[in-house]
Amino acid sequence: MKRLWAPAWIARHVAMVVLVVGFLALGWWQISRAASGNTLSWAYAVEWPIFAGFVVFVWWREIRHTLRGPAAAPDAVTVGDATPDPAAPAVRRPVRVARVPATVDVPDDADLTEYNRYLTWLNANPGARPGDYPG
Repeated sequence: MKRLWAPAWIARHVAMVVLVVGFLALGWWQISRAASGNTLSWAYAVEWPIFAGFVVFVWWREIRHTLRGPAAAPDAVTVGDATPDPAAPAVRRPVRVARVPATVDVPDDADLTEYNRYLTWLNANPGARPGDYPG
């Protein structure tokens, strides 16, 4: 519980109280406006207490997250460890896959062939602009 009385948490507690009181006051103000004939204020009268509830929800969730504490990190990772902890996140090497162009049997189309040649040229010349194409 001492973690919740750190300076950063005191600021969070104060911000939560100020926001909830302010949002509820704005809701009450909208109710008084709606009662005097402003029909749009009924929507705002419902909206402000929902905002206050959301602030309380986030505040409570952050408290629970802080009280749970950080997950225990392993001291050292050994290469030959055969039984890794399934709950611990694993860092794996990225998988590299060779890109193999797909072979599709399509009847010869002169426009498609020229367009593919153009795309191949653009890929081979990454700094070139489309207007630099010699073809």
